Amino acid sequence: MEQHLLEPGLLLNEEGNLMEAGYAYSLVKKYDRTAIKAGKSRIKEWDYYYVGNKHRGIALTIADNSLYTMVSCTLLDFDSKTYIENSKIKAFTFGKTSLPSSSVEGDVSFEDKGLSMKFIKDGDDRRLNLTWPKFKDDLPLRVDIKLVENLNGKSLVIATPFPKKAHFYYNQKINLLSSTGYAKLGEEMIDFSHDTYGTLDWGRGVWTYKNTWFWSSMNVKQDGHEIAWNLGYGFGDTSKASENVLYVDGTAYKLEDVKFDIPLTKKGNDDFMKDWTFRSAKNDIKITFHPLINRHSDTNLLVLRSNQNQVFGIFNGTIRLPDSDKLIHIEDALGFAEKVYNRW
Repeated sequence: MEQHLLEPGLLLNEEGNLMEAGYAYSLVKKYDRTAIKAGKSRIKEWDYYYVGNKHRGIALTIADNSLYTMVSCTLLDFDSKTYIENSKIKAFTFGKTSLPSSSVEGDVSFEDKGLSMKFIKDGDDRRLNLTWPKFKDDLPLRVDIKLVENLNGKSLVIATPFPKKAHFYYNQKINLLSSTGYAKLGEEMIDFSHDTYGTLDWGRGVWTYKNTWFWSSMNVKQDGHEIAWNLGYGFGDTSKASENVLYVDGTAYKLEDVKFDIPLTKKGNDDFMKDWTFRSAKNDIKITFHPLINRHSDTNLLVLRSNQNQVFGIFNGTIRLPDSDKLIHIEDALGFAEKVYNRW
């Protein structure tokens, strides 16, 4: 597979199609919502942050999917294998949430009846602020987390076309964001300052009505080395680039194909809480994944549906570096892998 490196310039042409498909290590293409030619109900924009360590995690989302805007927060406890989640939905927003056209500058915010979620760009740093008056029962939740980039500006960016005219996905994943800060649920303080990393999933695009994606993210400090990956597949035409990358001490290694083997029940359904395996055609990826928590939701509104299984757990195994015999060993690293099906 020959992967195409994107050139700087506009993301879309006059017909609303991608100027070129491929990958980059920064947002070299300029996204402009006004250049989109597809129906406005098809436009999907979101910022998703996950911050975590071996004991606790937090996921924050602000997503304007045109037909609705959703904000959500999930607190995860890996020691007790439990999680708490809350969300707020506002219908028919069609971009009124005003998510910025780049992750490099601009703030993201949502406020409603005392709930306030803000993703603030402060120079090279990012601040995640949340006030949720009654997050669990009558307990308020407050979050104040600062994230600092660790990869010298490197991130994985992909421009992926769909077979349908004027449909595309422009996506950036930033790994290894160093975290300092906390979440406070009632009187319980949850520390996100020690051996804690964040991931940003920044997405802008025009999606087809039905699709399924697979995605995994992992950040770890192991034997003095910082290792991370972004792995995924399942939608669009990826002949010009995969969304697979491995980072080792700041160096990015572009990977090709990857597949997640999810065990099946006797009835043929995905058995998400049994051990998965990750593999590749070249046999350069050999990873096992032991689930701890399945953050599952299935919102079914007949015409609209989102069936999400974001599974958090422990990774072990090896990845061979491209064009090399060197193996990177992954040992007891906490991260997540997910399968999401949408009709939207």
